[in-house]
Amino acid sequence: MERSFDELVAEGAAAPVAGWDFSWLDGRATEQRPSWGYRRLLRERLARAAASLDVQTGGGEVLAGAAPLPPLAAATESWPPNVAVATARLHPLGAVVVADPDEPPLPFADAAFDLVTSRHPVTVWWSEIARVLRPGGTYLSQQVGPASVFELVEFFLGPQDEARAHRRPEDARRAAREAGLDVVDLRSERLRVEFFDIGAVVYFLRKVIWMVPGFTVEAYRDRLRDLHDRITAEGPFVAHSARFLIEARRPG
Repeated sequence: MERSFDELVAEGAAAPVAGWDFSWLDGRATEQRPSWGYRRLLRERLARAAASLDVQTGGGEVLAGAAPLPPLAAATESWPPNVAVATARLHPLGAVVVADPDEPPLPFADAAFDLVTSRHPVTVWWSEIARVLRPGGTYLSQQVGPASVFELVEFFLGPQDEARAHRRPEDARRAAREAGLDVVDLRSERLRVEFFDIGAVVYFLRKVIWMVPGFTVEAYRDRLRDLHDRITAEGPFVAHSARFLIEARRPG
């Protein structure tokens, strides 16, 4: 029997959102993956590193999935619930997790790491990345590109013309160069995303909090119901995520 709007919304509102594991969405939403395979690239770089740092690690899921880790491995995270999740996941693998506000400076000495990584960082402090990298060291990151999942964002917030210009790959290239890094790889793709029910939308917006800032079911109940009716009548809500891969090296 088809579940009601209220039942689906209640499910999405009650699901835990700590960490960066989206498995709750299995069967309820899909997202096409970038062709370059970030986790595979991360595993290859970690295997060659002596000291690594994962910035904004979330719940440590991605880093743990690329184990084994180097002899010296560290990760930073700012959100307290994620710090606890990441600590429990990464300590057994030999990585220390440092609570950090995601603002300069990084709590590490100059030239401390030969590999710095980050998947979907909110902000990249390029001068700090360059500072903690050893000469010849590498920064590898998969980042969110411009207007990612904006079909959904604009359904709730209306046109976001100014925001569409943010997070462009070429801006990242320029910022890396200004910090003294050489960009050796830069690739971008737009990828299909589908939401099969309104519970999945509620969960996604609660978890990815910067999509619709201040999102609550109560504040957006009318738009949620409109979207539920649309999915029921037309099928999955389709959006497109934007991703880019950047790899940069400190000369030396």
